[in-house]
Amino acid sequence: MSVVLDAVAQGYGTSTVIDRLSATLQPGVTALLGPNGAGKTTLLRTLATVLPPKNGRIRIDGVEVSGERSARQVRDRIGYLPQDFGFDPRMTVADFVTYAAWMRGVPSSRWRDSVEEALVMVDLTDRRRSRMKSLSGGMRRRAGIAWAIVGRPRLVLLDEPTVGLDPRQRLQFRKIISGLDDTVVVLSTHLIDDVGAICDRVIVMHGGSTQFDGTVTELEALSRDDLPGHSKLERAYMNLLPEGEQQL
Repeated sequence: MSVVLDAVAQGYGTSTVIDRLSATLQPGVTALLGPNGAGKTTLLRTLATVLPPKNGRIRIDGVEVSGERSARQVRDRIGYLPQDFGFDPRMTVADFVTYAAWMRGVPSSRWRDSVEEALVMVDLTDRRRSRMKSLSGGMRRRAGIAWAIVGRPRLVLLDEPTVGLDPRQRLQFRKIISGLDDTVVVLSTHLIDDVGAICDRVIVMHGGSTQFDGTVTELEALSRDDLPGHSKLERAYMNLLPEGEQQL
């Protein structure tokens, strides 16, 4: 599985949000870092085939996604969790995740086992019959993660997935993501410690362009002691921002 972006441009109306971004994503965990408005969510929506690129090309698992027909060919391989995801509040947790399996094209003979596997991974087996509306914010977020990973899609896109999770749940999330073998995981986050714990690669975006693309260790090497931050990763990230945004 690989995802290739070749000079991808994306935007809304006359506004450009992503400007000629190129990257090749391989199995492993890639973090997207950047300030609000950097283009991270727009990039995830484009990779999820929600938005066709304005310019450039995207190939997902060898299929060039150029329109609705080609997008349908790859959607069964994609698990996407937006930051604010919708759901029918009357659905049970199991129904919610089963619906995701159906949408992804998981054979009906595998629904039960696939849903059970996903619920075990997010520690929600005891809430499988609970209505979505009855869940706490953290439990709802874990149900969303189950939605994204049910059926083991080969491309998993997660937009701020640990928002609302307590420290124990965040540790569990890291374990889940680390266990997704042979999967391209793209994780948009503002939590630098999650990046250091589970990510193989980091892409830092600003103004729709890539400011850095490399390993966590390579990013740490850009740290400067005179910049704010509680870790080398945080100070390295600050170093990549324009000078006027580097100080708190």
